[in-house]
Parts: sequence; structure tokens; C-alpha cells
Amino acid sequence: MENTPYNNEYRTVNVIPEELKVAQSKYMSKVYGWMAFALAITGIVSFLVASSPQLVNLIVMNRILFMVLLFGELGLVFWLSARFHKMSYTTAMTGFIAYSVLNGLTLSFIFLAYTMSSIASTFFITAGTFAIMSIYGYFTKTDLTNIGKVLMMLLVGLILATVVNIFMKSPTLYWITTYAGVAIFVGLIAYDTQKIKNYFLQIGGDENMIKKIAIIGALNLYLDFINLFMFLLRLFGGSRD
Repeated sequence: MENTPYNNEYRTVNVIPEELKVAQSKYMSKVYGWMAFALAITGIVSFLVASSPQLVNLIVMNRILFMVLLFGELGLVFWLSARFHKMSYTTAMTGFIAYSVLNGLTLSFIFLAYTMSSIASTFFITAGTFAIMSIYGYFTKTDLTNIGKVLMMLLVGLILATVVNIFMKSPTLYWITTYAGVAIFVGLIAYDTQKIKNYFLQIGGDENMIKKIAIIGALNLYLDFINLFMFLLRLFGGSRD
């Protein structure tokens, strides 16, 4: 469960010149393109690992290596978030692709735990939900900044509750965090879309920065999508057992 907020505040701008709207649309197309590319990499890597008994034993069944990969993912996300202003576009792109590969390795277990049909149906539910909320975030005139701040605080609480439940193993808390997770990430999709869209206006035409921000924006939406998918999989995933 991760979300990578920008370090800069942004403001919602409802009236912008037409030429900026065109440039902004191209920028958002890059954001969605990178996000879709990363999701494809993650899905392919996950499926390939789950299809290989040798890789399953090496990665999924090896708890130490699995934890190393998880912490590697976290470290890579925080590094990208903290350093993207100073890193080159190539470094940001490489880091994002590396993260999508690592996430594919760690998410390969879902193909072992859930049926293919339930994974596919949950993916399409997630994609539909994402599309609706991202469209709302893109076109709404309402400033979602305050809602986003509340959602980020709720996300921190969700992470803490999830960690606590690792030890408590409470079914009630499990389902509370599941429904809360769905609600939080549905909201974050709209908030992050608006944030990413409006952040373009803060860059001032710096082409190199625009390309890097497109990568980091894609990472934000990618994380929202993956987390929503995982929570929905708890609800709709059919177990192989």
C-alpha cells in the first residue's frame, strides 16, 4: 500500500489559455501512457513468474527474498519521490520501469491464490472504476485538495491498521480495512488526477521537468490502480483452494 504525493503544493486552476490546455492534454496522455505501460510490465512479469515452478520456489516461496523485494520496492518509490527534481529523465524512467518489474515479481502470488477468471474480472472492475474517477478528477471544477489531505491521513491509518492486523489476525479488522481501502483509493484516483493535471501549470514550460513529472504522475496513478485492484481482489477474487 503506497502512495507517492508530490512535495509541492498545487492549486486548482479552472481557467487556462487554450494553447496551455492542448499542451496539458498531451502531458496527461504521457502520464496515462506510462501508467498503462507499467501495468502491462507488471502483469506480464507476474504471469511469467507464476507460470514457472522454479521462479515460484525462488521468489514467492522464499520468504527472505520476498521481503527483500518488498523493501526494495518501498525504497525505490521513496527514492523516486524524493529525488525526481534532481534526477535525469532517463533515471526517472529507468526507476519507474524497475519498480513495475519488482512489483510484478511480488504480485505473482495472486495467480497462485486466485482463479484467472476472478483476477480478470477484478481487473476490469478496477479499470472501469479508475476510468470513472480519473475522468471526474480531470474535469471537475471542485478543488479536491482538502479531500486529498483527509484521504492521505486515512491512508496512514489504513497502513497502521493493516500492520496491526498482521499480528492480531482479526477477520473483522481485515474486512474493515478492505472496504476502507477501496473507498480511500477510489477517492485518491480523482485527487491524484487533479493534482497531476494542475501540477503541469506550475512547471513553467520546462520540457525536461514535464517529462519527469509525467513519469512521477504515472507512478502515482499506477500505485492507486494497483492498490485498488488488490483491495477489490479481496472482495471479488475466487480462491483456488
